[in-house]
Amino acid sequence: MLNKSQDMNETQIEVFDLMVGFEEEEQLSRKKLASRRALKARRAIEQRQEEKELSSYIDECWFDE
Repeated sequence: MLNKSQDMNETQIEVFDLMVGFEEEEQLSRKKLASRRALKARRAIEQRQEEKELSSYIDECWFDE
């Protein structure tokens, strides 16, 4: 009887470990996705700022001539 009880506990522990591992993997996946989105947004902002600077520089040069 004690052996069945131990087996059940080991099985429960294994299932619990699998669930925790899955949750950790899911959380890591969400963090990676958030990081990719933040990087993409940052790059878009930087590109827009560069375009504004170049546009104003071109406008200045165009009107100077």
